[in-house]
Amino acid sequence: MFAPERIWWKPLDRLERRWVIVAIGWCLVLTAMMPLWLAFGNQNTPATTYRVDPADFMAQTQAFIAEHQVGEDGGRPLVAPPAGGDAYIVAQRFQFTPVLQLEKGETYRVHVSSMDVLHGLSIQPVNLNFEVVPGYDFVITLTPTESGEFQLVCNEFCGIGHHVMSGKIIVNE
Repeated sequence: MFAPERIWWKPLDRLERRWVIVAIGWCLVLTAMMPLWLAFGNQNTPATTYRVDPADFMAQTQAFIAEHQVGEDGGRPLVAPPAGGDAYIVAQRFQFTPVLQLEKGETYRVHVSSMDVLHGLSIQPVNLNFEVVPGYDFVITLTPTESGEFQLVCNEFCGIGHHVMSGKIIVNE
């Protein structure tokens, strides 16, 4: 066996050196953009979180459903909260309840909590994602900007029926 040569690697040629400098410069630009995007990007959904007893949250949700139910959708209550009011969604294996019927352009405070395990709440196709933790009331300030049906999908594995866990928000014109 022979020892490797003193310089066993080849020095970068001019073209390779240029691409390494471009890559490092691009990394620095993207790193500098992160705080700017956070401050000026308008990408963060306004939300607050409170500790809550799951039984109390379920009671609030049931009272909300009883007061504002306008029908059923797929066996789940269809609820139309007042514009500018509070709406409640319970994440529980393996569904989101109730189905919300909102008005385009109106602002709502949507309260979400889990009754059993950690869930994810993804509003599709707009791709808003939230974590739903048992014992916490996650309040999302939401103003729908387009009408249609939006699917709620669990994006945190929550058990054997995770793949069927879904819900719905209907936004009317």
